[in-house]
Amino acid sequence: MNRQQTLHKRYALPRALVVAIVVTASLAGSTRAEELEPSNAKPYPPGELGKVVRLGEEIVANTAQHPLSRKYVGNSLNCTSCHLNSGRHARAGSFLGTASAYPAWSPREERVITLEDRVLNCFMRSQNGVRPPNGSRVSVAITTYITWLSEGSSIKMNGQKPLGPNHTPTLDLDGLKPNVERGEKLYANRCADCHGAGGVGTEEGPPVWGDMSYNDGAGLSRNPKLASWLKVAMPLDDATLTAQEALDIAAFINSHKRPKFVLSEHLPKNDQLGEYNGKRE
Repeated sequence: MNRQQTLHKRYALPRALVVAIVVTASLAGSTRAEELEPSNAKPYPPGELGKVVRLGEEIVANTAQHPLSRKYVGNSLNCTSCHLNSGRHARAGSFLGTASAYPAWSPREERVITLEDRVLNCFMRSQNGVRPPNGSRVSVAITTYITWLSEGSSIKMNGQKPLGPNHTPTLDLDGLKPNVERGEKLYANRCADCHGAGGVGTEEGPPVWGDMSYNDGAGLSRNPKLASWLKVAMPLDDATLTAQEALDIAAFINSHKRPKFVLSEHLPKNDQLGEYNGKRE
């Protein structure tokens, strides 16, 4: 097994190693990524609660294949494809402290949403699938897992965006312009080994465009959002891209075709929906 394979397995299959996190919240309720320090293995909660936490962890790591979640997924991505190390990464889609920010105002949905809503909406966009029902085992398990990773955080609801205190920091792109041609060369040198020359993924990395990647309604389909994620996440365990390089790669990746997001195609039947508390397009 080469180094890239080893790194991928460590991030994509975190169940084999429980990385404990001590979340030190400030008086304002936020937690900076640099304040997160690993300690001894964090024990799961006892009894049935612990079982649900473990189930949520399994679904996050293997969303596209897990028997409970796969029917809601329309591509090859797992939650951990974006939320590295199953959300334990301090900056790349971190789940650490996330539960403390909800309920939160969502400009996209034009109303206050819960953590459960946020999770379920990701199935429609990032995973190009169907929104699981509110209160389903999938929904409860994932939100229970995220809440477990948020233990120790002070509650500080987000009145601006549905983002946790350790969300991926927005990259300062002031004065920078994306260049697809440069991005193509950078992708070939820095990304293709794991994600494939054609962007369709390999055993080491998920697809980044095409039918089996995120659709154009996902946050990462916007170049600034993807560039911000790339800057702190890629290459895996060696995030050394400059802001310009991250923006160029993002522009190249998002210049390719991907599924078109049509909301009505991603909602379950009305009797399985519960209350969908977002706007209808």
